[in-house]
Amino acid sequence: MTPPARRPAKGSGSGSSGRGRPAGNPGTRRTGGGRPDRREAPTAGRGRPGAPDTRGRPPADRGRQGLGGDQVEGRRAVRELLAAGRRPVHDVWMADDLEPSPLLDEIERLAAKRHARVLIVPRRRLEAEARTDAPQGVVAHAGALVERELDDLCTTRHGVAPLLVVFDGVTDPHNLGSLLRTAECAGVTGIVVPRHRSAHVSPTVTKVAAGAVEHLAMAVVPGVPNALQRMTQAGVTTVGLDASADVSLFDLAAGHGAAAGVDLAGPLALVIGAEGKGLALLTRKRCTVLVSIPQHGTIESLNVAAAGAVAFFEVARARAEVAAARSSHE
Repeated sequence: MTPPARRPAKGSGSGSSGRGRPAGNPGTRRTGGGRPDRREAPTAGRGRPGAPDTRGRPPADRGRQGLGGDQVEGRRAVRELLAAGRRPVHDVWMADDLEPSPLLDEIERLAAKRHARVLIVPRRRLEAEARTDAPQGVVAHAGALVERELDDLCTTRHGVAPLLVVFDGVTDPHNLGSLLRTAECAGVTGIVVPRHRSAHVSPTVTKVAAGAVEHLAMAVVPGVPNALQRMTQAGVTTVGLDASADVSLFDLAAGHGAAAGVDLAGPLALVIGAEGKGLALLTRKRCTVLVSIPQHGTIESLNVAAAGAVAFFEVARARAEVAAARSSHE
């Protein structure tokens, strides 16, 4: 099969992009110019005429109750998947009508480095494979995210106390993706999600998270209340966000945490409840302390992703201040 025309480079009138992608990608073949050329997908594999060959990688199990994450969509998410190198990448599909861009060039270079095939497919074929509305012309198939043990997340490493986030029934994938992205930016070290009645890492989550799932350690637990009990036994203080709580998150972070039995610089977990319903009753009882975010407007409550963002960065700020104060006194 004759390979499709390559995307032209910016400012070039020739068909060659001139990106100089390094050799070594087994899913490419060289052209006469010595530059590895991306290969058009063969007509085999998924039972659809002209579908890219998926032999050699396991089919996606869309009913699994693990973390998921085996299909990654969106340019930034695929870039982080390749750059992180934490799990195998089977192939990267790219639409045949993409305009040249530095990010696409980087994806190709990283794919070559990781020995992942880059397959050029018609736009309609890629969008039929995609599970999000806007995959941005890039889809990757990878090994599923590896679950971590809860006890591992609760362990202090290299002198850094864990800062965890526990999701209690967050079911909207856009909210979960946004929360994961914010958590990673705020320095959260680990994520805990329940195995049931919760969104897991779907293609929508990976896209909205913009690659954050590649940098966060994540554990899946049978139930949140039991997980909180285990975390407390491991010395982790659990702080639940509850709009009806009398204790203000800002007061807790402003130096009054000791009065509530909270060491903000120590092992800490923020517990985020479901959209609308908030924390489950037993989850509330298992938290060390419940806190609320003070509001001054007329709307009843914040969106869960917005509330999480406020909490993550407020706690991160307070932890940094406590750590700096202790360091200055040593």
